[in-house]
Amino acid sequence: MSDAKHFDLVVIGGGPGGYVGAIRAAQLGLKTGIIERDKLGGVCLNWGCIPSKALLHNAELWSEAVTHGQEWGIQFKDVSQDWPAIVQRSRGVASKLNKGVGFLMKKNGIEHIQGHARIMSGRKADAPCQIDVLQPEEDYYHGTGGSVTEQITADRIIIATGAAPRELPFAPFDHERILSSQDAMVMPERPEKLIVVGSGAIGMEFAYFYNAMGTSVTVIEMLDRIVPVEDEEVSKEALKLFKKQGIQFKPGHVTTSIEKTDTGVTVTIADVNDESKTETLDGDAVLVAVGVAGRFDGLFADDLQVEIDRGHIKVAYQDVDEPTYETSVPGVYAIGDVIGPPWLAHVSSEEAVTCVERLAGHHTLGVDYAAIPGCTYTSPQIASVGLTEAAAREAGHDVKIGKYPLTALGKAIATGAAEGFVKVVASEPYGEILGAHIIGKDASELIHEFCLAIRLEATAEDIISTMHAHPTMAEALHEAALGVEGRVLNA
Repeated sequence: MSDAKHFDLVVIGGGPGGYVGAIRAAQLGLKTGIIERDKLGGVCLNWGCIPSKALLHNAELWSEAVTHGQEWGIQFKDVSQDWPAIVQRSRGVASKLNKGVGFLMKKNGIEHIQGHARIMSGRKADAPCQIDVLQPEEDYYHGTGGSVTEQITADRIIIATGAAPRELPFAPFDHERILSSQDAMVMPERPEKLIVVGSGAIGMEFAYFYNAMGTSVTVIEMLDRIVPVEDEEVSKEALKLFKKQGIQFKPGHVTTSIEKTDTGVTVTIADVNDESKTETLDGDAVLVAVGVAGRFDGLFADDLQVEIDRGHIKVAYQDVDEPTYETSVPGVYAIGDVIGPPWLAHVSSEEAVTCVERLAGHHTLGVDYAAIPGCTYTSPQIASVGLTEAAAREAGHDVKIGKYPLTALGKAIATGAAEGFVKVVASEPYGEILGAHIIGKDASELIHEFCLAIRLEATAEDIISTMHAHPTMAEALHEAALGVEGRVLNA
């Protein structure tokens, strides 16, 4: 390995954790390389967060034109869809941003190495980490690499390889009728009937998109409510509003089989409380959105013992809420989706920066895992941070709740977005904000005021005493905070 190229740090994976970590390392003066077997930007930029939002914007425009245009006094005649153009615009957005990440690598002097990385050894007292770069295979999610094309060494490695969609064991993806989220983004034709298994953020975003564009959508959820990680009141409101849009739901049902037919799929579901009660659903395709698992196929040499915990790379903790991001292999660290939930791009980026800064000897406050925003980009949007009401009570807090309906908000009424509410969970007796939950227009933008509030251990009174412009959607945050103290003004 004497001729191997050497780096201070090699980042494996070019997604929002990997490329951000690489940039921060370069800013701190580390000779940095980044290995990516597909496109820079990772799943988020190329097949997830970004292109899906382009599709969702199409759905919002279509819904406003077809559903609301007449009530707003705007007449649309002969409105039609160009499905290939809709998909192509989404792919174009991803392509543009992919090129932007490549530019950032060059700008920061980071060497981009195309290929599949295999870690051959960790750091030893007298030797750096060793990495083989292999020819990548076609399987984007599960390829394990071909022949070796290059060998490199590094003082340290950060794994940022992300996660891949989980398959149902009895129904692997065929990418035509049994779909992953990636498949659902590039369907050559809009299906007339789509079945979605799972009502988390990914499942609900595609359910909303296809339903808005004219597809008949049925969502199957094993738990007794949809978007089950959210506050229970948000789940109830979401079910009501999405049913109103025409989406059908089967909560409390488990998918027991998926069979391909000549024309589509037949999905059998059973009541979770009595599996003898079954039902069959027919559709053109089924989207399986039941979560993700860490993606590290072929990443480690066979004799390299790395600890895995429930499908993710295990990292060490310096205390219960503070990971060091060190794996069981000396000199090798891991961040982002590959180490487990929450599987969010912004968490990956923050973990990468924290990990790199500490490796470079800098003090950093680290990631505040109590103040992570979660967003579902349907319409209405769903966003939350901190504890749900139930979780706060289970943790032993005495709580008081402030809630404000958007039906009473001037800006919401004026813009035709008067569905949903803002809910604040605060502690007794001082009103420290423990959590916030929004369902409504621009929820993903509004939630950050509460993220900062939790980060600063702010109280409802701090929000109340902060002036909010009128008329804005953000006034709903102010009113919900007033509600914590029983002082709502405009409802």
